[in-house]
Amino acid sequence: MNHKSQKIEKYLPMEITGKIIKILPLQTGTGKNGTWKKQDFVIETTAQIARKVCFSLWGDKIDQFNLKEGEEAEVSFDLESREYNNRWYTEAKAWKIVKKGSSQQKPPEPEDFPISEEMLPDDGLPF
Repeated sequence: MNHKSQKIEKYLPMEITGKIIKILPLQTGTGKNGTWKKQDFVIETTAQIARKVCFSLWGDKIDQFNLKEGEEAEVSFDLESREYNNRWYTEAKAWKIVKKGSSQQKPPEPEDFPISEEMLPDDGLPF
């Protein structure tokens, strides 16, 4: 392997499904890159042994997903750890949320797409 080759990381997407049981207060502040906002929320899984997991949404994703307590959702997330004062802190950052039962969960059924005669090819074939 050439020492100039770049390593490409491969990872499995991390997803969890459950019920949003708590939305924590919005946090805001100013850092070296400007202002920021963060919203933490807790999901309880529906597995045989229920688990509670706290996730963070950052910036525009807070308004994009507009979470509500009681909603069922599938959360895609990344884990990130940082060291501060010789201690390590891990955060689960949500980057995609699909609310169960919402229209974004699955594509429309075929009958939702009416086909007119103008849309059919005029190739003279009977099929």
